[in-house]
Amino acid sequence: MLIECDNLSVHFGRRSVLSNISFSVSPQEIVTVLGPNGSGKTTLFKTLIGALSPSSGVLKKKPGLRIGYVPQRLHIDQTLPMSVKRFMNLPSGYSPHTVAEALEHAGVPGLDKQQIMDLSGGQFQRVLLARALLGNPDLLLLDEATQGLDHRGSASFYRQIANVREQLGCAIVMISHELHVVMRQTDRVICLNGHICCQGKPEIVSDSPEYHALFGLDRESEAALYLHQGHHIHSHTKKAPHVG
Repeated sequence: MLIECDNLSVHFGRRSVLSNISFSVSPQEIVTVLGPNGSGKTTLFKTLIGALSPSSGVLKKKPGLRIGYVPQRLHIDQTLPMSVKRFMNLPSGYSPHTVAEALEHAGVPGLDKQQIMDLSGGQFQRVLLARALLGNPDLLLLDEATQGLDHRGSASFYRQIANVREQLGCAIVMISHELHVVMRQTDRVICLNGHICCQGKPEIVSDSPEYHALFGLDRESEAALYLHQGHHIHSHTKKAPHVG
């Protein structure tokens, strides 16, 4: 295992944000975390990275584990002239070959001389992905990395993520609201709402009562959502069933 949570909980004062979270991530596995706003997804990522400490429970990491992180958003002053190459080398310098290789893995080869301010939203997300790959991570964390992209842009980005797994052999954990888009690239789905409601293979989780309860879907509306824009899953039960 690369990383393992055992009954992990996080509290902010008296408020419980995460409760009794237990799961693990294996090498080269792609895991998608789903949940409504305020369900603790970003808090979970911050805990996995080490930016937050668990209030209780155990977080185990493989010795020497290298983690790459793609944030939900990154604000850069658009009036500041900065090339992709310069951005990729902050704060540490990398060889031109290393930068070029990372950009290629992210699906934007030859973009190093472009100005950051001239990039499209999709290109900028690929550059953020490339930057996360510079350290050759064992585990890549993506916090809603496709936010702001249209359906086609999101699908393309997730296909690139699958390519990264194949090319670099890293495991990937990503937060997404788009189960319908990530299903083909995901090995396992974890439904989160302060606790793990259910987890399992995406095609089984998407049909589970916990998923439907979490997002307030009935069978008919779920079918319509899948056809038009997406598919999801969850519940507020105390126990977290493993489906599939």
